[in-house]
Amino acid sequence: MDRAQKEKVVEELGQIFESSGVVVVAHYTGLTVAEMQKLRAQAREAGSAVRVAKNRLAKIALQGRPCESIAELLTGMTVLTYSEDPVAAAKVVEGFAKENKKLVILGGAMGETALDRAGVEAVSKMPSREELISSIAGCIGAPASNIAGAIGAPASNIASILSTIEEKAEAA
Repeated sequence: MDRAQKEKVVEELGQIFESSGVVVVAHYTGLTVAEMQKLRAQAREAGSAVRVAKNRLAKIALQGRPCESIAELLTGMTVLTYSEDPVAAAKVVEGFAKENKKLVILGGAMGETALDRAGVEAVSKMPSREELISSIAGCIGAPASNIAGAIGAPASNIASILSTIEEKAEAA
């Protein structure tokens, strides 16, 4: 890799560190190519991404970034999983690490906040952006459906009473 390529990688990594809601660092020693492809596919489905980069270049890219504290985690064979959604990358890595013990989560960063192993696990258990939006929409829509049900209820009650009276009249 020549100097221009290294500068390009450092710039790309810098943008990743700057724009990501969460970055998770893990060791991937012993993972096969197929397992890494599975991790990448799961990450893509969840709206996150996986990146393997040289630790030295990643440390250079981290300088002056909000998540600079994760530089100490960059030793050995590391893989970065990141997403704009502050929860997606953590969920993907946690799920994959449960299936595959070769992926060892070291920690990560959520903005300026450094996360240890337990912190990444805690973030992975939080609801995602989409889950929060859907629950808020459900809360907003619930009163309207209750009102519609209350307005429609008297008419249905009257209809059922009339049909009961009609059935009794026919039976008599």
